[in-house]
Amino acid sequence: MPVSSASKITADYARAQIAPTKVIVEGVGSKEFSNTRMLIAIFGFPAVVNALLGLSWRWYPLLLPVLGLVSFAVYHIVTSFSTPNHPSSKALPGLGVAHYLDIKDAALARRYNAGGAKIPIESFFEAYFDEKIDIKGDMLDTLESRYDWAAFVFTLGQLKFFLTQWVPETLWHSRKQDEDQVRDHYDRGDDFYNWFLGPMMIYTSGVMSSAVKRETLEDMQQRKLETVVHKINLKPGEKMLDIGCGWGTLSVHAAKAGASVTGVTLARNQTQWALGKAREAGVQDRVRILCMDYRDIPVEKYDKITCLEMAEHVGVLRFQTFLHQVRAMLNDDGIFFLQIAGLRRAWQYEDLMWGLFMAKYVFPGADASMPLNWVLEQVERAGFEVQSTETLGLHYSTTIFRWYQNWMSNKDKVVAKYGVRWFRIWEFFLAYSTIIARQGSATVYQIVLHKNSNAFDRSQFIERRLNLPK
Repeated sequence: MPVSSASKITADYARAQIAPTKVIVEGVGSKEFSNTRMLIAIFGFPAVVNALLGLSWRWYPLLLPVLGLVSFAVYHIVTSFSTPNHPSSKALPGLGVAHYLDIKDAALARRYNAGGAKIPIESFFEAYFDEKIDIKGDMLDTLESRYDWAAFVFTLGQLKFFLTQWVPETLWHSRKQDEDQVRDHYDRGDDFYNWFLGPMMIYTSGVMSSAVKRETLEDMQQRKLETVVHKINLKPGEKMLDIGCGWGTLSVHAAKAGASVTGVTLARNQTQWALGKAREAGVQDRVRILCMDYRDIPVEKYDKITCLEMAEHVGVLRFQTFLHQVRAMLNDDGIFFLQIAGLRRAWQYEDLMWGLFMAKYVFPGADASMPLNWVLEQVERAGFEVQSTETLGLHYSTTIFRWYQNWMSNKDKVVAKYGVRWFRIWEFFLAYSTIIARQGSATVYQIVLHKNSNAFDRSQFIERRLNLPK
């Protein structure tokens, strides 16, 4: 990319509140997908194998879980190739792979440069991380035109990851698994996270006040803290539990508002950082940070419980148990604030491929990133009433857009300490997630909950609902 073009993109990013949209594309997905055919494949393939091997039908229930799972995965691969992958957009320039990518690997170059085929998105990012491919421009700008050069089809690499890692982790979610994943991720180094999160060290969505006026990352994160405190109606002297407190910024903020706060994290680095921030703010007597699994939280009663973008890591298998644990610790007149990320229900193939990338490289074990209808079903089953829910996908996109800008500005520092591979993984993650959240593929919800009891005072929300922080 010419220097003038790169400078213009950087200047455009610096002025923009929301990441500028270059091309709008509607990919294929659930609208073209047949659940009926998928079920025929899942149940039919094991039956065919059972018959061909001449086995008694008593073997069928044993074959079904294994072969049915393989059928499920293979069916998705086949349909991703067989479904016409022609996005409904006339804005694509049709420039092809060579215009956007510099392919250094000879085999890949023969296939995608000389052959003219689009490269599967998984093949691209794996090769990019391995330095077999370079991009000819800014990553975010390149991904804005991804349908011009990338194919959104499942690969054998994704099949292997799904069957050998994603499925076992989803079905297990042991304490050791969760501990290893969290500490490998969050104890990598505080500087690694500071280089994109900035001084507030908040790894959850901020809140915008304008779609046009440029706001800093710190403006949006401060507004989010104030929004949470407002939505739970936090009062001085109340006891608050912050599950998945991260680097403790919300815990310290709530303590400064007069609450007695217990934060919980599995990461050792986050524990020390949060305690240090509490001392700096002079609220160390009102902040307790526990470094432990959420399942080991001491049984106490709290007036307010918050959980911001941690419940995804609890997993589908243990989500109900987690919600019942929260309910047991919440006072009868208390409020539970749940901020949780999830994929849209009417999915496109691109959404699923982004999700598999995130599960492999960024948030392993976060399989409870589900559509809103699933989350609401779970909380209501657990005995909560939904007071309000708000979708903040565009706010999340803008937050990640700021993270991306921070990351790129610290490229030399990241590469010097952590290497090119880690820089590229996070470069792709932040750039692609900016787009994914902006277009609605994934989003984040703020859900205010309380116990669904007859005695709960619901009138407290009437006057406060229209007085959110500006």
